[in-house]
Amino acid sequence: MCTTMAAETATSIRGAVGDSVPHDSGQLHVSGDATYTDDILEPKNLLHLAVGLSSKPHARIRHMDFAAVLQAPGVVSVITADDIPGANNFGPVVADDPILAPMLVEYAGQPMFAVAARTIDQARKAARLAVIDYEELDAILDPIAAVEAESFVLPSETLKRGDSDTAIKAAAHRLQGEMTLGGQDQFYLEGQIAMALPVEGGDMFVYSSTQHPGEVQHLVSTALGTKSKDVVVECRRMGGAFGGKESQPAQIACIAAIMAKVTGRPCKLRLDRDDDMLMTGKRHDFEIKYDVGFDDDGRIEGIDFMFASRCGMSADLSGAINDRTMFHCDNAYFLEHITIVSHRCKTNTVSNTAFRGFGGPQGMFAIENVVDDIARHLGKDPLTVRRLNFYGIDERNTTHYLQTIEDNILNE
Repeated sequence: MCTTMAAETATSIRGAVGDSVPHDSGQLHVSGDATYTDDILEPKNLLHLAVGLSSKPHARIRHMDFAAVLQAPGVVSVITADDIPGANNFGPVVADDPILAPMLVEYAGQPMFAVAARTIDQARKAARLAVIDYEELDAILDPIAAVEAESFVLPSETLKRGDSDTAIKAAAHRLQGEMTLGGQDQFYLEGQIAMALPVEGGDMFVYSSTQHPGEVQHLVSTALGTKSKDVVVECRRMGGAFGGKESQPAQIACIAAIMAKVTGRPCKLRLDRDDDMLMTGKRHDFEIKYDVGFDDDGRIEGIDFMFASRCGMSADLSGAINDRTMFHCDNAYFLEHITIVSHRCKTNTVSNTAFRGFGGPQGMFAIENVVDDIARHLGKDPLTVRRLNFYGIDERNTTHYLQTIEDNILNE
Protein backbone atom coordinates (compact mmCIF):
# COMPACT_ATOMS: atom_id res chain seq x y z
CA MET A 1 0.00 0.00 0.00
CA CYS A 2 2.78 2.45 0.90
CA THR A 3 4.68 1.51 -2.28
CA THR A 4 1.61 2.16 -4.44
CA MET A 5 0.97 5.55 -2.82
CA ALA A 6 4.61 6.56 -3.32
CA ALA A 7 4.45 5.58 -7.00
CA GLU A 8 1.22 7.53 -7.51
CA THR A 9 2.71 10.59 -5.78
CA ALA A 10 5.87 10.43 -7.89
CA THR A 11 3.93 10.31 -11.16
CA SER A 12 1.67 13.21 -10.12
CA ILE A 13 4.50 15.65 -9.35
CA ARG A 14 4.85 18.41 -11.93
CA GLY A 15 7.64 20.94 -12.42
CA ALA A 16 10.44 18.54 -11.56
CA VAL A 17 13.89 18.50 -13.16
CA GLY A 18 13.61 17.48 -16.81
CA ASP A 19 10.06 18.76 -17.30
CA SER A 20 9.36 21.48 -19.86
CA VAL A 21 7.68 24.19 -17.78
CA PRO A 22 6.54 27.36 -19.55
CA HIS A 23 7.57 30.72 -18.07
CA ASP A 24 4.52 32.20 -16.35
CA SER A 25 4.82 35.36 -18.49
CA GLY A 26 6.18 33.70 -21.63
CA GLN A 27 3.00 34.02 -23.67
CA LEU A 28 2.58 37.65 -22.61
CA HIS A 29 6.16 38.43 -23.63
CA VAL A 30 6.02 36.90 -27.10
CA SER A 31 2.56 38.33 -27.83
CA GLY A 32 3.50 41.85 -26.74
CA ASP A 33 0.80 41.87 -24.04
CA ALA A 34 3.19 42.01 -21.05
CA THR A 35 2.69 45.20 -19.03
CA TYR A 36 5.81 47.25 -18.23
CA THR A 37 5.89 50.50 -16.26
CA ASP A 38 5.32 52.68 -19.33
CA ASP A 39 2.32 50.53 -20.32
CA ILE A 40 0.44 51.11 -17.06
CA LEU A 41 -2.71 53.17 -17.58
CA GLU A 42 -1.79 56.80 -16.97
CA PRO A 43 -3.86 58.63 -14.34
CA LYS A 44 -5.71 61.87 -14.98
CA ASN A 45 -3.59 65.06 -14.80
CA LEU A 46 -0.33 63.14 -15.21
CA LEU A 47 2.75 65.29 -15.68
CA HIS A 48 5.70 64.13 -17.75
CA LEU A 49 9.22 64.93 -16.58
CA ALA A 50 12.60 65.56 -18.13
CA VAL A 51 15.94 66.30 -16.52
CA GLY A 52 18.47 69.01 -17.23
CA LEU A 53 21.98 67.56 -17.38
CA SER A 54 25.34 69.16 -16.76
CA SER A 55 27.53 69.78 -19.80
CA LYS A 56 30.63 70.07 -17.58
CA PRO A 57 32.50 67.28 -15.77
CA HIS A 58 33.39 69.42 -12.74
CA ALA A 59 32.06 72.89 -12.00
CA ARG A 60 30.30 75.11 -9.52
CA ILE A 61 26.94 76.36 -10.68
CA ARG A 62 26.90 80.12 -10.32
CA HIS A 63 23.33 80.56 -11.52
CA MET A 64 20.53 78.68 -13.29
CA ASP A 65 18.11 80.79 -15.37
CA PHE A 66 14.77 79.03 -15.95
CA ALA A 67 12.88 81.96 -17.50
CA ALA A 68 12.72 80.39 -20.96
CA VAL A 69 11.93 76.98 -19.46
CA LEU A 70 8.93 78.27 -17.53
CA GLN A 71 7.59 80.12 -20.58
CA ALA A 72 7.85 77.05 -22.82
CA PRO A 73 4.58 75.39 -23.96
CA GLY A 74 3.04 73.00 -21.47
CA VAL A 75 5.51 73.57 -18.64
CA VAL A 76 4.00 73.37 -15.16
CA SER A 77 6.96 73.32 -12.77
CA VAL A 78 10.73 73.17 -12.36
CA ILE A 79 12.50 71.70 -9.33
CA THR A 80 16.11 71.90 -8.15
CA ALA A 81 17.97 70.53 -5.15
CA ASP A 82 16.44 73.33 -3.04
CA ASP A 83 12.98 71.81 -3.55
CA ILE A 84 13.82 68.44 -2.03
CA PRO A 85 11.92 68.22 1.29
CA GLY A 86 14.16 65.54 2.78
CA ALA A 87 17.68 64.28 2.10
CA ASN A 88 19.26 65.01 -1.26
CA ASN A 89 20.78 61.54 -1.60
CA PHE A 90 20.14 58.26 -3.37
CA GLY A 91 23.47 56.60 -2.48
CA PRO A 92 22.71 53.02 -1.37
CA VAL A 93 25.75 52.61 0.90
CA VAL A 94 27.38 56.02 1.35
CA ALA A 95 25.32 59.22 1.39
CA ASP A 96 27.38 60.84 -1.36
CA ASP A 97 25.09 60.68 -4.40
CA PRO A 98 22.83 63.74 -4.79
CA ILE A 99 19.46 63.31 -6.50
CA LEU A 100 19.91 66.75 -8.07
CA ALA A 101 23.24 68.56 -8.10
CA PRO A 102 23.52 70.97 -5.13
CA MET A 103 25.18 73.83 -7.09
CA LEU A 104 28.19 71.59 -7.75
CA VAL A 105 28.38 69.18 -10.69
CA GLU A 106 30.86 66.32 -10.63
CA TYR A 107 30.33 64.66 -14.01
CA ALA A 108 29.03 65.56 -17.45
CA GLY A 109 25.47 64.27 -17.52
CA GLN A 110 24.67 64.86 -13.85
CA PRO A 111 21.04 65.99 -13.32
CA MET A 112 20.77 69.57 -12.08
CA PHE A 113 17.00 70.13 -12.29
CA ALA A 114 13.79 68.50 -13.48
CA VAL A 115 10.98 69.96 -15.61
CA ALA A 116 7.32 68.91 -15.47
CA ALA A 117 5.09 69.48 -18.50
CA ARG A 118 1.86 68.17 -19.99
CA THR A 119 3.63 65.99 -22.55
CA ILE A 120 6.98 64.25 -22.62
CA ASP A 121 8.10 66.14 -25.73
CA GLN A 122 7.26 69.47 -24.09
CA ALA A 123 9.25 68.54 -20.99
CA ARG A 124 12.31 67.39 -22.94
CA LYS A 125 12.36 70.44 -25.20
CA ALA A 126 11.90 72.83 -22.28
CA ALA A 127 14.73 71.25 -20.26
CA ARG A 128 17.16 72.29 -22.97
CA LEU A 129 16.20 75.97 -22.69
CA ALA A 130 17.80 76.54 -19.27
CA VAL A 131 20.80 78.86 -19.17
CA ILE A 132 23.49 77.64 -16.79
CA ASP A 133 26.40 79.77 -15.62
CA TYR A 134 29.30 77.50 -14.62
CA GLU A 135 32.59 78.10 -12.87
CA GLU A 136 34.67 75.28 -14.29
CA LEU A 137 36.98 73.31 -11.99
CA ASP A 138 39.82 70.89 -12.70
CA ALA A 139 38.54 67.44 -13.57
CA ILE A 140 40.03 64.00 -12.91
CA LEU A 141 38.86 61.70 -15.66
CA ASP A 142 40.88 58.46 -15.52
CA PRO A 143 41.93 56.04 -12.76
CA ILE A 144 45.68 56.56 -13.05
CA ALA A 145 45.25 60.34 -12.65
CA ALA A 146 43.06 59.63 -9.62
CA VAL A 147 45.70 57.39 -8.04
CA GLU A 148 48.34 60.05 -8.57
CA ALA A 149 46.05 62.68 -6.99
CA GLU A 150 45.00 60.23 -4.22
CA SER A 151 41.38 60.79 -5.22
CA PHE A 152 39.27 57.89 -3.95
CA VAL A 153 35.59 57.28 -3.18
CA LEU A 154 36.58 54.71 -0.55
CA PRO A 155 39.90 53.80 1.09
CA SER A 156 42.24 51.57 -0.90
CA GLU A 157 42.42 47.94 0.22
CA THR A 158 45.30 45.45 0.36
CA LEU A 159 45.04 41.64 0.50
CA LYS A 160 48.23 39.68 1.10
CA ARG A 161 49.24 36.05 1.53
CA GLY A 162 52.79 34.84 1.92
CA ASP A 163 55.77 36.91 0.76
CA SER A 164 55.22 37.82 -2.88
CA ASP A 165 58.17 40.21 -3.04
CA THR A 166 60.71 37.55 -2.04
CA ALA A 167 59.06 34.88 -4.22
CA ILE A 168 59.06 37.09 -7.31
CA LYS A 169 62.72 38.06 -6.88
CA ALA A 170 63.79 34.45 -6.35
CA ALA A 171 61.88 33.09 -9.37
CA ALA A 172 63.68 31.90 -12.50
CA HIS A 173 61.58 34.21 -14.65
CA ARG A 174 59.87 37.54 -14.01
CA LEU A 175 57.36 39.53 -16.06
CA GLN A 176 55.71 42.87 -15.49
CA GLY A 177 52.80 44.25 -17.45
CA GLU A 178 49.88 46.62 -17.63
CA MET A 179 46.42 46.22 -19.11
CA THR A 180 43.38 48.40 -19.63
CA LEU A 181 39.94 46.86 -19.27
CA GLY A 182 36.97 48.89 -20.51
CA GLY A 183 33.45 49.03 -19.13
CA GLN A 184 30.12 48.45 -20.85
CA ASP A 185 26.62 49.88 -20.69
CA GLN A 186 23.96 47.43 -19.49
CA PHE A 187 21.71 48.52 -22.40
CA TYR A 188 18.51 47.10 -20.97
CA LEU A 189 15.75 47.23 -23.61
CA GLU A 190 13.39 49.06 -21.24
CA GLY A 191 15.04 52.29 -20.10
CA GLN A 192 14.96 53.82 -16.64
CA ILE A 193 11.43 54.84 -15.68
CA ALA A 194 9.28 55.64 -12.66
CA MET A 195 5.75 56.95 -12.13
CA ALA A 196 4.80 58.48 -8.76
CA LEU A 197 1.21 59.00 -7.59
CA PRO A 198 0.31 61.05 -4.51
CA VAL A 199 -2.29 59.16 -2.49
CA GLU A 200 -4.39 59.85 0.58
CA GLY A 201 -2.79 60.88 3.84
CA GLY A 202 0.26 62.34 2.13
CA ASP A 203 1.53 58.89 1.11
CA MET A 204 3.20 58.10 -2.23
CA PHE A 205 2.72 55.17 -4.58
CA VAL A 206 5.61 54.60 -6.97
CA TYR A 207 5.81 52.35 -10.01
CA SER A 208 9.50 51.67 -10.62
CA SER A 209 11.45 49.47 -13.01
CA THR A 210 13.91 48.27 -10.37
CA GLN A 211 15.80 45.25 -9.13
CA HIS A 212 15.53 46.57 -5.56
CA PRO A 213 12.03 47.87 -4.66
CA GLY A 214 12.84 47.98 -0.96
CA GLU A 215 15.80 50.27 -1.50
CA VAL A 216 13.74 52.53 -3.75
CA GLN A 217 11.09 52.69 -1.04
CA HIS A 218 13.63 53.65 1.60
CA LEU A 219 15.37 56.32 -0.49
CA VAL A 220 12.15 57.87 -1.81
CA SER A 221 10.82 58.18 1.74
CA THR A 222 14.13 59.71 2.87
CA ALA A 223 14.01 62.22 0.01
CA LEU A 224 10.41 63.13 0.84
CA GLY A 225 11.18 63.45 4.55
CA THR A 226 8.65 60.74 5.44
CA LYS A 227 8.82 57.16 6.72
CA SER A 228 9.22 54.03 4.64
CA LYS A 229 5.69 52.95 5.57
CA ASP A 230 4.38 56.05 3.77
CA VAL A 231 5.78 54.92 0.41
CA VAL A 232 4.68 51.88 -1.60
CA VAL A 233 6.84 50.71 -4.52
CA GLU A 234 5.67 48.27 -7.15
CA CYS A 235 7.68 46.66 -9.94
CA ARG A 236 5.41 44.57 -12.14
CA ARG A 237 8.27 43.47 -14.37
CA MET A 238 11.50 44.80 -15.86
CA GLY A 239 12.52 44.90 -19.49
CA GLY A 240 16.11 44.03 -18.64
CA ALA A 241 18.45 45.31 -15.96
CA PHE A 242 21.69 43.28 -15.64
CA GLY A 243 22.70 45.27 -12.52
CA GLY A 244 21.87 48.64 -14.07
CA LYS A 245 18.59 48.79 -12.15
CA GLU A 246 19.94 47.83 -8.74
CA SER A 247 20.89 51.24 -7.32
CA GLN A 248 20.23 53.62 -10.23
CA PRO A 249 16.38 53.51 -10.30
CA ALA A 250 16.22 55.19 -6.90
CA GLN A 251 17.31 58.49 -8.46
CA ILE A 252 14.61 58.25 -11.14
CA ALA A 253 11.94 57.36 -8.59
CA CYS A 254 13.05 60.11 -6.20
CA ILE A 255 12.81 62.80 -8.90
CA ALA A 256 9.33 61.62 -9.90
CA ALA A 257 8.16 61.46 -6.27
CA ILE A 258 9.58 64.88 -5.36
CA MET A 259 7.88 66.50 -8.35
CA ALA A 260 4.64 64.70 -7.44
CA LYS A 261 4.96 66.07 -3.91
CA VAL A 262 5.64 69.62 -5.14
CA THR A 263 2.82 69.69 -7.73
CA GLY A 264 0.33 67.40 -6.02
CA ARG A 265 -0.08 65.56 -9.34
CA PRO A 266 1.03 62.17 -10.66
CA CYS A 267 4.41 62.38 -12.38
CA LYS A 268 6.26 60.07 -14.76
CA LEU A 269 9.95 60.23 -15.58
CA ARG A 270 10.95 58.11 -18.56
CA LEU A 271 14.51 58.84 -19.56
CA ASP A 272 15.42 59.42 -23.16
CA ARG A 273 17.97 56.74 -24.13
CA ASP A 274 20.72 59.33 -24.62
CA ASP A 275 20.04 60.84 -21.19
CA ASP A 276 19.87 57.36 -19.68
CA MET A 277 23.33 56.47 -20.97
CA LEU A 278 24.79 59.79 -19.80
CA MET A 279 23.19 59.74 -16.34
CA THR A 280 23.53 56.16 -15.20
CA GLY A 281 26.51 54.01 -14.25
CA LYS A 282 28.19 51.24 -16.25
CA ARG A 283 30.47 48.30 -15.52
CA HIS A 284 33.64 49.50 -13.76
CA ASP A 285 36.59 49.89 -16.11
CA PHE A 286 40.06 49.17 -14.73
CA GLU A 287 43.72 49.94 -15.11
CA ILE A 288 45.65 46.84 -14.00
CA LYS A 289 49.35 46.28 -13.31
CA TYR A 290 51.06 43.01 -12.44
CA ASP A 291 54.45 41.71 -11.43
CA VAL A 292 54.84 37.91 -11.57
CA GLY A 293 57.60 35.41 -10.91
CA PHE A 294 57.44 31.83 -12.27
CA ASP A 295 59.60 28.77 -12.90
CA ASP A 296 60.79 27.18 -16.17
CA ASP A 297 57.53 25.27 -16.55
CA GLY A 298 55.33 28.30 -15.99
CA ARG A 299 54.20 27.64 -12.42
CA ILE A 300 53.50 30.94 -10.67
CA GLU A 301 55.68 31.39 -7.57
CA GLY A 302 54.71 34.94 -6.62
CA ILE A 303 52.52 37.71 -8.00
CA ASP A 304 51.54 41.32 -7.26
CA PHE A 305 48.42 42.95 -8.64
CA MET A 306 47.39 46.61 -8.66
CA PHE A 307 43.77 47.28 -9.60
CA ALA A 308 42.61 50.87 -10.15
CA SER A 309 38.92 51.10 -11.02
CA ARG A 310 37.08 54.14 -12.31
CA CYS A 311 34.30 54.38 -9.73
CA GLY A 312 33.11 57.80 -10.82
CA MET A 313 31.94 60.63 -8.62
CA SER A 314 30.45 58.55 -5.78
CA ALA A 315 30.82 55.23 -3.98
CA ASP A 316 27.58 53.59 -5.17
CA LEU A 317 28.32 49.82 -4.95
CA SER A 318 32.03 50.18 -5.72
CA GLY A 319 33.21 48.80 -2.37
CA ALA A 320 31.70 45.36 -2.85
CA ILE A 321 32.45 45.31 -6.58
CA ASN A 322 36.14 46.03 -6.08
CA ASP A 323 36.33 43.58 -3.18
CA ARG A 324 35.02 40.89 -5.50
CA THR A 325 37.66 41.76 -8.09
CA MET A 326 40.26 41.06 -5.41
CA PHE A 327 38.61 37.75 -4.48
CA HIS A 328 38.30 36.55 -8.09
CA CYS A 329 41.75 37.42 -9.41
CA ASP A 330 42.89 33.85 -8.73
CA ASN A 331 40.14 32.42 -10.97
CA ALA A 332 41.13 28.72 -11.00
CA TYR A 333 44.76 29.04 -9.92
CA PHE A 334 46.66 28.51 -6.69
CA LEU A 335 48.62 31.66 -5.87
CA GLU A 336 50.75 30.86 -2.83
CA HIS A 337 52.47 34.25 -2.56
CA ILE A 338 50.29 37.17 -3.60
CA THR A 339 49.76 40.84 -2.84
CA ILE A 340 46.72 42.71 -4.20
CA VAL A 341 46.25 46.46 -3.96
CA SER A 342 42.83 47.80 -4.94
CA HIS A 343 42.20 51.52 -5.55
CA ARG A 344 38.58 52.74 -5.71
CA CYS A 345 39.13 55.87 -7.77
CA LYS A 346 37.01 59.01 -7.56
CA THR A 347 36.79 60.56 -11.00
CA ASN A 348 34.64 63.27 -12.55
CA THR A 349 32.67 60.73 -14.52
CA VAL A 350 29.33 58.98 -14.05
CA SER A 351 29.29 56.79 -10.94
CA ASN A 352 29.78 53.20 -12.08
CA THR A 353 27.57 50.51 -10.67
CA ALA A 354 26.53 46.87 -10.71
CA PHE A 355 26.80 44.79 -13.88
CA ARG A 356 26.60 41.01 -14.34
CA GLY A 357 29.54 39.43 -12.49
CA PHE A 358 29.82 42.36 -10.09
CA GLY A 359 33.61 42.80 -10.26
CA GLY A 360 34.42 39.12 -10.71
CA PRO A 361 35.07 39.22 -14.49
CA GLN A 362 37.61 42.02 -14.06
CA GLY A 363 39.67 39.93 -11.63
CA MET A 364 39.51 36.85 -13.83
CA PHE A 365 40.47 38.91 -16.88
CA ALA A 366 43.65 39.97 -15.11
CA ILE A 367 44.96 36.54 -14.11
CA GLU A 368 44.06 34.95 -17.45
CA ASN A 369 46.07 37.62 -19.25
CA VAL A 370 49.00 36.96 -16.91
CA VAL A 371 48.88 33.22 -17.67
CA ASP A 372 48.82 33.96 -21.41
CA ASP A 373 51.83 36.27 -21.04
CA ILE A 374 53.74 33.56 -19.17
CA ALA A 375 52.97 31.00 -21.89
CA ARG A 376 54.11 33.37 -24.62
CA HIS A 377 57.30 34.19 -22.73
CA LEU A 378 58.18 30.48 -22.33
CA GLY A 379 56.91 29.42 -25.75
CA LYS A 380 54.53 26.93 -24.16
CA ASP A 381 50.93 25.93 -24.81
CA PRO A 382 48.74 28.24 -22.66
CA LEU A 383 46.53 25.27 -21.69
CA THR A 384 49.57 23.43 -20.32
CA VAL A 385 50.50 26.45 -18.19
CA ARG A 386 46.92 26.76 -16.99
CA ARG A 387 46.74 23.12 -15.93
CA LEU A 388 50.04 23.44 -14.08
CA ASN A 389 48.64 26.28 -11.97
CA PHE A 390 45.19 24.80 -11.26
CA TYR A 391 44.06 24.39 -7.68
CA GLY A 392 44.88 20.93 -6.32
CA ILE A 393 42.72 18.42 -4.48
CA ASP A 394 44.55 17.68 -1.20
CA GLU A 395 47.27 20.31 -1.50
CA ARG A 396 47.57 23.70 -3.17
CA ASN A 397 43.85 23.96 -2.48
CA THR A 398 43.46 27.11 -0.36
CA THR A 399 42.51 30.49 -1.83
CA HIS A 400 44.33 33.71 -1.02
CA TYR A 401 41.37 34.59 1.23
CA LEU A 402 41.86 31.28 3.10
CA GLN A 403 38.93 29.27 1.77
CA THR A 404 39.56 25.56 1.20
CA ILE A 405 38.51 24.48 -2.28
CA GLU A 406 36.08 21.56 -2.22
CA ASP A 407 34.55 19.45 -5.01
CA ASN A 408 37.35 20.44 -7.39
CA ILE A 409 36.69 18.88 -10.82
CA LEU A 410 39.13 21.01 -12.84
CA ASN A 411 41.25 18.07 -13.93
CA GLU A 412 38.40 15.67 -14.70
